[in-house]
Amino acid sequence: MKKMILPIMFLAILAGLYEQSKDRPNIYIQIVALVVFMYGMMQLSAKTPSKHVEPENEEEDAN
Repeated sequence: MKKMILPIMFLAILAGLYEQSKDRPNIYIQIVALVVFMYGMMQLSAKTPSKHVEPENEEEDAN
């Protein structure tokens, strides 16, 4: 899945930057590119474990 997300995100970045460089950029293309990029970042960061892992059973830690 990661192998599919990275190229799609890269293409979204390129499309957004290309559209931004035009004299009259299409705002809808820029919005779609940003949404695709943010969705890809969300998918990639969801697989990263958290630094602060809470214990499963808090009662055992209290004793």
